[in-house]
Amino acid sequence: MISSEKPPDYHQITACTESYFDRLGDSPRGMGWPNTPDAIRRYQIMLDVIRQQSTQTDPISVLDLGCGCGHLYEYLRSNQLNNIQYTGIDLSKRFIDQCHIKYPAADFRHLDVLQSPEQLEIFDYIILNGLFTSRCAMSFQQMWEFAKSLLSLAFHRARHGIAFNAMAKHVDWERDDLFHLPLDTFAAFASGSLSRHFVIRNDYGLYEFSAYVYHRKTCV
Repeated sequence: MISSEKPPDYHQITACTESYFDRLGDSPRGMGWPNTPDAIRRYQIMLDVIRQQSTQTDPISVLDLGCGCGHLYEYLRSNQLNNIQYTGIDLSKRFIDQCHIKYPAADFRHLDVLQSPEQLEIFDYIILNGLFTSRCAMSFQQMWEFAKSLLSLAFHRARHGIAFNAMAKHVDWERDDLFHLPLDTFAAFASGSLSRHFVIRNDYGLYEFSAYVYHRKTCV
């Protein structure tokens, strides 16, 4: 029997990204990014959330939430970052199937974490790269409610902290389909609902910002 229940609004993001994949294939552009060099820079920025103690020898568990076709995992492998224990989760079964074909031994999962939060365990760090950049046909408020729900869930499943990015407000012009998040809106939410220990990155030359939110004060 086919369910007549309307899917959540945020499923639009998956549909939009799959349309890029249909046209541009398994590549950063096929995930909606303009080019590969900027995508690689984002991987570096996202991984900078990790604050590893000099005495730590155990692998660092990292969840790539919204992993797409596993390009962050590919970056970790190509740069021999073997101290990271990687897990990738995505709402798109097509993307996860593609990951399983490319990396059959890796931990990739098809899951809607907001619908099944009980299936999400604890990780050292959770990365949400690109989930809050395009809002497709959603209103700003619909997108912000989705972002707050997912950030809250991720933060409470992260042992140390989370990283995410969103489009900046301080740009020459804004696109109607992108999610331009005011910094003060994010800061008020983080301070009131997550943690006062957060870092905002606006120093890497793209028309966006990244943020790291930690459970406690950290040292670089």
